[in-house]
Amino acid sequence: MDKPPESIETPRLFLRLPVREDADGLFTRYAQDSEVTKYLVWKPHKNITETTAFVESCIKGWDEGRRFAWVVTRKEDNALLGMIELRIADNQADFGYVLARDAWGRGYATEMATAVVSWAMAKPEIQRVWATCDCDNCASSRVLEKAGLKFEKVLKGYIVHPNISEETRDSLLYSITKS
Repeated sequence: MDKPPESIETPRLFLRLPVREDADGLFTRYAQDSEVTKYLVWKPHKNITETTAFVESCIKGWDEGRRFAWVVTRKEDNALLGMIELRIADNQADFGYVLARDAWGRGYATEMATAVVSWAMAKPEIQRVWATCDCDNCASSRVLEKAGLKFEKVLKGYIVHPNISEETRDSLLYSITKS
């Protein structure tokens, strides 16, 4: 299967390949923000070195053809808003995203998720796209629904969100399928 496009445009957003120079902006905008990372699987970055390593892992993911992360910017002013990543395995793809706190509640997450889901579902090889979110993350539940995914089930003790607890937490599973 072909790799996803290196850039995707939506009416208000531009999704592009990450570059090493993005690390400073990502760190400043959200990677060190404990409120933004609350429901993520990683703790806030303590320094730019952590963010640089993350960006390098995103670039390597593209090179290896296993995970595809895009930096998301706003078209009107090129402001860095966040990231979205698509992971493809066999006939399925899953995704996750993050947005800087000042970009919340403006429809950006839905817009970027819809664009990535649409690309994936247009590929004949991909039969299912899915995502999960913490049971308490109502905003992400709504984004996934608006992006066309349907609630499937609660995944009991599915994942650790270390910014909340070191214990596994329940997650909501959403998906969209061709059948």
